[in-house]
Amino acid sequence: MGMDGKALLEVRGLRREFGGVVAVDGVDLVAYEGETISVIGPNGAGKTTLFNLISGLDQPDAGEICLDGRPITGLPPEVLAARGLARTFQHGRVFGNLSVLDNVLIGAHTRQSAYRLRAPVVGMAAELLLALIQLPAWRAEQRRLREEALEVLALFGDRLLPRADQPAYSLSYANRRRTEIARALALRPRILLLDEPTAGMNPTETAELLEFIRALKQQGLTILLIEHKLSLVMQLSDRVIVMDDGRKIAEGRPEDVRDDPQVIEAYLGHGRRDPEVTDWKVQSEDRKLH
Repeated sequence: MGMDGKALLEVRGLRREFGGVVAVDGVDLVAYEGETISVIGPNGAGKTTLFNLISGLDQPDAGEICLDGRPITGLPPEVLAARGLARTFQHGRVFGNLSVLDNVLIGAHTRQSAYRLRAPVVGMAAELLLALIQLPAWRAEQRRLREEALEVLALFGDRLLPRADQPAYSLSYANRRRTEIARALALRPRILLLDEPTAGMNPTETAELLEFIRALKQQGLTILLIEHKLSLVMQLSDRVIVMDDGRKIAEGRPEDVRDDPQVIEAYLGHGRRDPEVTDWKVQSEDRKLH
């Protein structure tokens, strides 16, 4: 739907400081329904801290976050998950001793009947009681969620579905990252935050995941993406936000941001410690030649 549609996520004046070091400095952001926005910048720019603040893993020192027009600043991650905000992490997080299927079912936890009691202690007690008694309605819900989880695994072709009953620790690195994304999708999110989903993947795996994210985008899912592989950013993004030293220094269409002198300077200034600079320089020079 893009910028002509409804603003799903609004971030205003977000600030986070750690011991005198400002990690996020007055950042504004608006994500519209169906839009894919990439957040890029040199290492240490504040990208993951921004995601932590949006997803409730950390609390801002100042600023406001709204989801679907409702303030969510300070709400815990489980409440935000129930409202349709899901995320993955820079360093993939799966439950190694659980099966792939059980990892994905965890993502559907907020859609279980017991959780709808909205009281954490009562909800957990009710969930345990239902699991022990196993009423027909509870069994039917578990079958439905299991079927939905298998459908999510099937989205990844033969990468995950044949391994549904295997422990997650036995998976390859790329499949653990896929499992984490599958778990987030099981939540049926309205907005998905992906923190460097292709980190550590080879070119073939990266290309495969690019097509997967493109398919999610075509289905109308709103996506916020942190990614160091700029060729992927250029292909997927409706808009790109560039951060440096905690601040937003540029925002716009991918092709415009790529040629922004301030952005190029920010990347080149961090050249000795940021692996994406080479990719950025190549793309910038290639752009000039054409």
